[in-house]
Amino acid sequence: MTDWGDFAASAPELAAAVRQRLQANKHHVMATLRTDGWPRVSGTEVEVFHDLLLIGSMVGAVKVADLLRDGRLSIHTNPGDESMAGGDAKITGLAVLIQDESTRQQITEELKSPEPAVFFRIGIRQIVHTGIEINAENPNNSSMVIKMWTPTGGQTTWTRRATDTEAVRL
Repeated sequence: MTDWGDFAASAPELAAAVRQRLQANKHHVMATLRTDGWPRVSGTEVEVFHDLLLIGSMVGAVKVADLLRDGRLSIHTNPGDESMAGGDAKITGLAVLIQDESTRQQITEELKSPEPAVFFRIGIRQIVHTGIEINAENPNNSSMVIKMWTPTGGQTTWTRRATDTEAVRL
């Protein structure tokens, strides 16, 4: 499983941009899979805790049941205002329940988490950061810059303009 520390070591600038998006707002959007296979969208808090990417939840939440049954998830950071300042980040991965009591206690103490709580570490499958590069001479010809990282492929970057018609395949 690829943890945050592996990602940050492999792509430090991208990790800093994604971390900034995670810390810019407290609440983000997470998609899990319901029992019928359809997506469920929930609010969640995401923390970088040492070398781990974590989410926590109240005991008994439906998103916890979803993740215990099928750990696949996607997280979309809260982009804040409409300016796209700092970009936008998406994380896809696998949630694994943290069962070790000493680790749970350390997380609870350091993050000042209310109890009782459930914590999951996220094994990263893909991270995408999208930002806008403003063309000072012609703002209508600005570019979207998409940076993607995977554990097997490392970082790839695409630049798209409003006039581009071919889709980017992530």
